[in-house]
Amino acid sequence: MALITLRILDGADRGRIFEDLPTPVTIGREDGNSIQLNDERISRFHLKIQEDGNKLVLTDLESTNGTKVNGEDTQLRILRFGDVISLGRSVLLFGSKSQISNRLEELRRSTQGESATLGLEDLLKTNGEEKRDWDEELETRSSVNSLTPPALPEGLSPGQAAQVAELIGFVHIRLRDLINAARVTEDGQDVMLQSQEWQTLLELQARLAQYLRGIGEPAS
Repeated sequence: MALITLRILDGADRGRIFEDLPTPVTIGREDGNSIQLNDERISRFHLKIQEDGNKLVLTDLESTNGTKVNGEDTQLRILRFGDVISLGRSVLLFGSKSQISNRLEELRRSTQGESATLGLEDLLKTNGEEKRDWDEELETRSSVNSLTPPALPEGLSPGQAAQVAELIGFVHIRLRDLINAARVTEDGQDVMLQSQEWQTLLELQARLAQYLRGIGEPAS
């Protein structure tokens, strides 16, 4: 069972720390939640964080005002240490200082071409050693999880794998066509798309948004 730490960065409960909470964890304004927040803009049972395999997954529980992770509206999201969760007027930082430091070190090694395959159990081990000044960690937390792309899902059936491949292929072809249609200015400072290609890009974003909503809110 994973143990997680959440720290309140902003809101009425700012400064509170919830350490080593066993999953699943629920957050809301009512009694019965693992974390009860004093925030009238969050729902009674707003979100849940649970362990699935070797991952920690955040699920918005059909809250009234929604949930954001790193500034993006989210229904379903794999969490990584350093993620910033916003709900109502409250802002939470996911992970302890050591966990986020380990995550940064893992990303640093991977960008340097070294082996970095820390799993969830490794990252959950806190040794109290700070690898970098914490003020610097806070300044970089917004980008801590944007350095590497997410991994492909594992354990898919052949049919599910084919669906994922078809989806990625669809996006790849659309982006390839748009890149080929782009024109770079002579000074190399700007890239231009015609209105039709720009609308195609917006349509692709809209379709991906529909896919994300469909995954987060599957039809019953």
